[in-house]
Amino acid sequence: MTRPRTGTHRQPLPFALSARSTLGVEWELMLIDRDSLDLRQCAAEILRVASQSPFVHGEMMLNTVEVVSGARERVAQCMEDLTAALDHLLPVTDPLRVDLTSAGTHPFADPLVQKVTDAERYARLVDRTRLWGHQMLIFGTHVHVGVERRAKVLPILRALLTRTAHLQCLSASSPFWSGQDTGYADNRAMMFQQLPTAGAPEQLDTWEELEAYAGDMVHTGVIRDFTEVRWDVRPSPRLGTIEVRACDAATNLTELAGVAALTQCLVESFSRALDRGEELDAMPDWYVAENKWRSARYGMEAILITNSAGDEELVTDTVARMLTELEPVASDLGCLTELEGVRATLDAGASYQRQLAAVGAAGGCKEAAVRLLLAETRAGRPLHPTQVLALASSST
Repeated sequence: MTRPRTGTHRQPLPFALSARSTLGVEWELMLIDRDSLDLRQCAAEILRVASQSPFVHGEMMLNTVEVVSGARERVAQCMEDLTAALDHLLPVTDPLRVDLTSAGTHPFADPLVQKVTDAERYARLVDRTRLWGHQMLIFGTHVHVGVERRAKVLPILRALLTRTAHLQCLSASSPFWSGQDTGYADNRAMMFQQLPTAGAPEQLDTWEELEAYAGDMVHTGVIRDFTEVRWDVRPSPRLGTIEVRACDAATNLTELAGVAALTQCLVESFSRALDRGEELDAMPDWYVAENKWRSARYGMEAILITNSAGDEELVTDTVARMLTELEPVASDLGCLTELEGVRATLDAGASYQRQLAAVGAAGGCKEAAVRLLLAETRAGRPLHPTQVLALASSST
């Protein structure tokens, strides 16, 4: 039996012109109280001073600011924009005794005492989702990559779902929730998918099907516009991009650049395959869902499904091979240096592993994980396990 698609309420989604494989990066940052290491709900105060920067935005929670890049050709240019945004924020946050860092979740903050930004769209979300909406104490990295032709968007989106779980593993930085060790590498993914339009995307064959989906969702009041569809990978018609939203927030610029470069290279690689007339592989929905769960649960130790045939491989083996295969693409895009950020993660372990090591060395003290996050943000790179343990030991 085929799945019915009415199309009765079709919502036009014009796809903007965008230069091929240009990109933009969005990085959600925690506002950390320097004395308690807990979150500070002072975004409104900070944004009153810092909002003149085009690279600094507000977010849903008052404990968060978002720094964004412009639409750039190279990953390095995006990192320059984000560095400029951080430099713009520091003179504002320092006098408040607030520090900036990030990860998928804060290691011990209470999600139920956080305040939501005073904006109608956020109030509507929380009113609809109630307890789950109140608990969206999560921080992510979003990467937009330009696609020059609308006809390529959905095939590339489906192909990306064969590798989205690998990006999720590399960026996993949320092992703790409200002070508890969850046993998950990426608890953020588990939390965010509770929202009604979040999680793995619909795998659609045509743009008309996407417009029918959007129209039905608007007609039934699920969303007001397509921006409220919060899939792990989604088209962004207004910008002419594919947006990958599956990643936890990075703790440092090196790994942030690595995730951005890998995403850009994957999209460009799939685009080149389409140019050659090749059909891109796509996995069934149940493989995609299983990979998402395995990534969230096991992180860098996950054995992931890699293709529609159901072949499986340890995530680190697949990633190492991907880096070699994508080197020519990275060279063409000018992001070979930034792609090395992925190797830095393979060497030091993902953030969730480093946080667990820090807390373990500190006798279970979750503040050690926050100190690690702050140290990595200042260093601009992941800290090796020996450095992590030394840092944790010095904080006890």
